[in-house]
Amino acid sequence: MQESLARAFWITGPMRGELRETALPRRASDEVRVRTLCGAISRGTESLIWRGAVPTSEYERMRAPFQEGSFPWPVKYGYITVGIVEAGPPELLNRPVFCLHPHQERFVVPATAVSILPAGVPPERAVLAANMETAINGLWDAAPLIGEHIIVVGAGVVGLLVARLASQIPGTRVQIVDPLDAKVKAAEALGLNCALPEDAAGEADLVIHASGSPSGLETALALSGFEARIVELSWYGETRVELPLGGAFHAKRLRLISSQVGHLPAAQTPRWDHRKRMQLALGLLHDRVYDVLVTGEDEFESLPNIMSRIAEDQTILCHRIRYAER
Repeated sequence: MQESLARAFWITGPMRGELRETALPRRASDEVRVRTLCGAISRGTESLIWRGAVPTSEYERMRAPFQEGSFPWPVKYGYITVGIVEAGPPELLNRPVFCLHPHQERFVVPATAVSILPAGVPPERAVLAANMETAINGLWDAAPLIGEHIIVVGAGVVGLLVARLASQIPGTRVQIVDPLDAKVKAAEALGLNCALPEDAAGEADLVIHASGSPSGLETALALSGFEARIVELSWYGETRVELPLGGAFHAKRLRLISSQVGHLPAAQTPRWDHRKRMQLALGLLHDRVYDVLVTGEDEFESLPNIMSRIAEDQTILCHRIRYAER
């Protein structure tokens, strides 16, 4: 394939996708051309987009960096890409980098849009960087304290990352709650205490919800103690969420807090920006224990055929996409 052309994955209709050839723009002096090594599917967000479940009101706010097309479709979407800089400034040339870019074999972006992988973080693990960013932002919003009883509802990639990071705070008692036994293996590999909803120890000081399911948010409310904080990391798209707020919600003086990775919490903005947060996320991935979160891999060419399976199979955590050298 010519270096001026590349294939990209487009969602073209409800649960339909295809690979389309795209022309790469001429690179400017402050830009890089990246050859993709691997990427991953963000199951929560990309499953909703695959099904066409983005609310009309969110069409603009949900745009990803370097997205092409518009919701509901056709749209080129995605934000987990690791590659090698083929052309660009000398300090970036031949360096492995992470970029919030849709699924595409090669691409040209501003040099400021890529983050160099730290030494010791392989590209295959670096595909977790976007999820790690979400976990960091969620914990910044949650502000966990030393010694707190913390429950994470939802043992997907983000939930497991949040629980792992929270468990490293001195004195915390962390439990991750999920109805699927299949998630227990990953939780245990991360050194976490995992329980089914009916077996979870309640009265938590802090509950972080990351299941993507309205029933999971009900579980989060039920497991909260007096004046607990419930931090909501899930995004539901067009799904309406009904909650039993007529129960103990008011009597317990519970606080429901939203968290969204697109913006940094106000307390962090004087000293942090998106670039520094990404560098932190990549640095935390030095720990090889996180490899357990990658539960499968397929070739880029198969994306149109595997997206429905990835969207529906709740036992899949991070599904990596491998790109052939062309």
